[in-house]
Amino acid sequence: MNHLPELPPSPLFSGIEAGELPQLLSCLGARWSKFSKGAILLDAGEPVSQIAVLLAGRAQVLREEYNGERTILAELGPGDLFGEAFACAPGPTQLSPVTVLACGEGAVLRFDAARLLSGDPPCSFHPQLVGNMMGILAEKNIFLNRKIGHLSKRTTREKLLSYLSEQAAFQGSEHFLIPFDQQQLADYLCVERSGLSVALNRLRREGVIRYRKNRFSLCTPLEEGEPKKEGR
Repeated sequence: MNHLPELPPSPLFSGIEAGELPQLLSCLGARWSKFSKGAILLDAGEPVSQIAVLLAGRAQVLREEYNGERTILAELGPGDLFGEAFACAPGPTQLSPVTVLACGEGAVLRFDAARLLSGDPPCSFHPQLVGNMMGILAEKNIFLNRKIGHLSKRTTREKLLSYLSEQAAFQGSEHFLIPFDQQQLADYLCVERSGLSVALNRLRREGVIRYRKNRFSLCTPLEEGEPKKEGR
């Protein structure tokens, strides 16, 4: 663990003092490494026994289809975890159904999930860590349910408005940034980029949204992801 980069804020280490982290990481047998842009941090089909914490840089969680198409499931930044659900699952070692791809240079910390789950060797931090992990898994379940909500919409327009109205609500403003370019947004919503561009341009012409690159504004009140209809 020599020369470990400064740990970014992470929900996994919530409630643990900074001075206690070296002892904690030693107890977990944690190791860290650097990576470059385009590096595969977790490959689909790979057995997952370790929990990973992104120390620096950004990464995408992708599902790759048999025809080569990619769907973005999540964007990761410093302090975010990946692999934890598969590593903590009971029974035989789980195979990852997703790929985690580095968007640039960075660093990652890894440790065996078994060390966290077993509490062996005994560690005073163990109850706090397990509680933090339960919270992380619950939040990711909520995130996936929200995405299912977007994808359950019938049309590209409805999916887009569902996502944009959610982002406006989360950021507390009708003016907001999203973490995707158009191709990434199309992948996230599981739609064709051409169809997404058509929907975006139509919404802009209708005065429902304004946007430039990844900066958006909602211009009319929205309800359940759709613009309000004018009375006859």
